[in-house]
Amino acid sequence: MRERAAALSGLAKWMCGMLVCFVLMTVATEVMAWHKYQVLLALPLQESDASDNARVVADMWLGNMTGWWQATGVATALLFIFWLWSMRSLADVVWPQGQRRHTAWALFGWLLPVVQLFMPKMFINDLWAAAQPASRRRRGNALLTVWWLSVLAVGHWVKGDVSSPLENAGNAGEASQALRHLMLSDALCVAVAVLTIAVVRRLSGMLTRAVNGRRWGHDDPRTAAEYGDQGDR
Repeated sequence: MRERAAALSGLAKWMCGMLVCFVLMTVATEVMAWHKYQVLLALPLQESDASDNARVVADMWLGNMTGWWQATGVATALLFIFWLWSMRSLADVVWPQGQRRHTAWALFGWLLPVVQLFMPKMFINDLWAAAQPASRRRRGNALLTVWWLSVLAVGHWVKGDVSSPLENAGNAGEASQALRHLMLSDALCVAVAVLTIAVVRRLSGMLTRAVNGRRWGHDDPRTAAEYGDQGDR
């Protein structure tokens, strides 16, 4: 089991690396969006072959970068779900009776309407509690709360392809308004990525130490049961 915990610690590093890649792709997409805005700002009022070509090139770069950003986002989300499933295997070793939901909710909790508003937070709360000493197990933490609020904010604000209005903008005025919306969306995405890195690193470290018994030794099942129904949901 210690070998498995070490392997999952390596998975956490991959997860953080993927999140860093997502942040870099977000910044790169923002740069291409700014370039599109600058191109439209510099275009003459009358149409010409040169202005049309500059607009086409700017749209091409923005579209390509947006596609890579979306692909990186999907890959990051899938890896995060796999990481949650892997952390659940450690939590089942440390505190199986405290895991209130089936492992499948690591995936379906993000997909089902309404349920997706609270189920992922409940799932990760149980993992967090399993990583704590039995004498002071609590579900939830300030870091998890801030992280989850930021996830909900992104889900509310970032709807569909936020770069489409900028790609379809025909003048600097339209591009300016679309760029402001894109900048706010990207800022929220970066904030979620940074907070997720903090959650992944901390939770992975705590669960690994819990499995290895380096912090408090073996938990007394009776003590763990005492705290099984306490804490935030």
